[in-house]
Amino acid sequence: MEQSSAVKCPSISYHLVGTKKIQQELAKPNVLERFLENKEEIAKLRQCFAGLWSLDDEEVVKSAIENPDLFVLKPQREGGGNNIYGLDVREALIRLKKEGGDALSAYILMQRIFPKASLASLVRGGVCHEALTVSELGIYGAYLR
Repeated sequence: MEQSSAVKCPSISYHLVGTKKIQQELAKPNVLERFLENKEEIAKLRQCFAGLWSLDDEEVVKSAIENPDLFVLKPQREGGGNNIYGLDVREALIRLKKEGGDALSAYILMQRIFPKASLASLVRGGVCHEALTVSELGIYGAYLR
């Protein structure tokens, strides 16, 4: 498909870089060094990474069962709304371990991020009110080649 002359947006490489599995691979030791040379830049970039683990890492799975509030269980597909949090992480991991096989590979564990809430003005139904919010900045772009 990538060798076709049709316009593809995003390209396969551009799409893959946003997947959890690729993010997990980039976070592994010595992988960024294949793409970057500057040690300071590599260290800065690594500070931005949250922990990502496959469910074949028994120590991390055990830790997530013991401390489920520190983790998010995410399906290996894009799009939100399907993440598992809190005590549901424990229940899901126990169930997935019993099922084994493909059930385990369908999910990834991620270190839970606890962002700071800030007071913001919100408009709903034409009425403005203040509430604590968590901001997530997403910067999106596309290119054709």
